Amino acid sequence: MLKIAILTTDNREHQRSYAEKHPRFGTAPEALIQGFSRTGGLEIHVVSCTQKTLDSPSKLAENVFFHSLLVPKFGWLRSGYQGCIRAVRRKLREIQPDIVHGQGTERDCAISAVFSGFPNVLTIHGNMRLVAEVNHARPFSFDWLAARLESFTLPRSDGVVCITGYTREAVKDLARKTWLLPNAVDASFFEIENKPAIPRQLLCVGNICQRKNQNALIRSLDGLNPDFELVFLGALHAGDAYGAEFSELIASRPWCRYDGFVDRAGLKERLSRASGLILPSLEDNCPMVVLEAMAARVPVAAAAVGGVPDLIEDGVTGFLFDPLDARSISRAVEGLTGPSSRSMAVEARGRALLRFHPEVIARRHVEIYRKVLERG
Repeated sequence: MLKIAILTTDNREHQRSYAEKHPRFGTAPEALIQGFSRTGGLEIHVVSCTQKTLDSPSKLAENVFFHSLLVPKFGWLRSGYQGCIRAVRRKLREIQPDIVHGQGTERDCAISAVFSGFPNVLTIHGNMRLVAEVNHARPFSFDWLAARLESFTLPRSDGVVCITGYTREAVKDLARKTWLLPNAVDASFFEIENKPAIPRQLLCVGNICQRKNQNALIRSLDGLNPDFELVFLGALHAGDAYGAEFSELIASRPWCRYDGFVDRAGLKERLSRASGLILPSLEDNCPMVVLEAMAARVPVAAAAVGGVPDLIEDGVTGFLFDPLDARSISRAVEGLTGPSSRSMAVEARGRALLRFHPEVIARRHVEIYRKVLERG
């Protein structure tokens, strides 16, 4: 029996949703845990830190245990996550896992893994050093601090699971060992029946911000005389200058609509009626919505940045474009609404089953863990 500890963020803490009764994790870690729950010979311990005592189940599945650790506010970022490190280390001494897997370098998970005292690997979901660069992060801002935390933890882990070649290139000079393995996609996305609505709806999913590049997307389509609705889903922060510009652009174009943030169930419902997904990001590693759209047979057009070209084969499983070139964007959208897009979506789903299904990704993670343990 292989005993694995997964260190990941409970989104109840991240979103201060302390009244909820069940833990919520990021979409990729949650899909990976789902894959582990369906794989024999494993005992999984999911460990998350929180600033308030939460009412949580002790088990998430037959072989998946959950541990919510209370850490006072001072033990978080302002102290370099010292409180989280100590709380996790105490719990892991009780569990005695064979290996520890830190999910993400954004917060406490990576540094808690490398100081756990057990063999450990990390997965990078957002390349924080690159995000800080794209966002021109100010000194001592969250992105600036997270970037430095990432630089500190990577060389101290036994290895880094890179979800795209973009990440592998970014960490190759820091990490002792790397493996290329994409994120898992929740199995329920493969069960979506896509029946496009009329009029056609193209989705753009992501928080409204400069890095996600929604405003350039809107302007690039002005000359198309669109026969579709472009629907934006994601959080919009009041008072943000980019968001204010976005609201003005939306208000003056009847073919654009902002529907706010939707949860996972809401996203599934939107994908079931969508004619396509478009993602115009200036920087992205492995955007989950691209994988989820592929699983749901929704045609995809995305910016050829970061790790996205690892996910989409241009003209075969979707369309790639230059997010700084308005004509390139509009051509991709024209392709997305053209006759070949549906056959591409079918091909994309077939490949997604082989590459991103949670049981496939879980088995490949186990292979990585065993290699780390064999190396000692």
